[in-house]
Amino acid sequence: MWAAVLAASTKAHLRGEAMIAMADKERTQAAFDSFVQLWTTGTTGGRRAPVLRRPDEEGLEYEDVFFPSMDGVALEGWFIPADSDRLVIHNHFLPGNRYGYPGHLREFGGLGGFEVSFLPEYRALHDAGYNILCYDIRNHGMSGQGNGGIAGIGLLEYRDVIGSLRYARSREDTKDMRKVLLSVCLGADSTAVAWGKHPKEFGEIQAMVMLQPVSARPVVEEFVKGIGMDDGFEKFDRAVHERTGFHLDEQSPIEHVKAVTVPTLVAQVHRDTMTRPEDVQSIYDALPVEDKQLYWIEGTDRRFDGYNFFGLHPDIPIEWFNKHLA
Repeated sequence: MWAAVLAASTKAHLRGEAMIAMADKERTQAAFDSFVQLWTTGTTGGRRAPVLRRPDEEGLEYEDVFFPSMDGVALEGWFIPADSDRLVIHNHFLPGNRYGYPGHLREFGGLGGFEVSFLPEYRALHDAGYNILCYDIRNHGMSGQGNGGIAGIGLLEYRDVIGSLRYARSREDTKDMRKVLLSVCLGADSTAVAWGKHPKEFGEIQAMVMLQPVSARPVVEEFVKGIGMDDGFEKFDRAVHERTGFHLDEQSPIEHVKAVTVPTLVAQVHRDTMTRPEDVQSIYDALPVEDKQLYWIEGTDRRFDGYNFFGLHPDIPIEWFNKHLA
């Protein structure tokens, strides 16, 4: 009898271990599929992040604006006026938008679990005498769908950066302003690609801040290592290629930033668990300008803290811009 009980117990134990292993495998695959979707569409769980707040919550007057991308995709944004001849054009990160990212909402809580808001940053820039043009990149926020809804990590979105530059040149109140760029993550990569492809479009830009530019390879390598997926990078690359036509190693600003011609500050969470510092160092090193600075954000390993950093420490971009617009 005891032999039979022991055999039954052993079988049950093995079945339990198999079920646990199967559940772990399913969770790993679900995490993989979710990140592929985010990477290739800019959505969270298939949904765009909403433009949850507006500048008037920070006491800022603003104008709702819309303008075409270089290829005609309709882009939605805000123009926040100030009493000056200086203009910041802001380009946001994936999967956020011109407002930030509602990570405090349950549906969007997987990327840190807290809110990113650019509004305090806009308030500080405005109070320092900067007009602001910010907008939603294609397939984000309230802007139109482009390229069938796929994200190119800059390889398609660069057209929106050029659209914003052309729009700033077309407005009577901004065409003669002194212009700088504040480009974040996807926005930074898109700016680099745009500069590499169409350098003449950037003739009026006098300085730039790049917050957390990124290459695909280290992000994906760190992700698949974190979920414990064997051959994860190759699987992710194949999944991205099948959905977008791009390979991960194409999605890096390193070659494109070699076209940048203006003083550039690069800022990055130093211990960011989503990437590796040597990637940002390589991006910085590839900038061909002598007047450049690399600022490491310390005290956190959460990438999304970096997106809020200038709202808490606006003196960093403001001093950089002031120095180069003097």
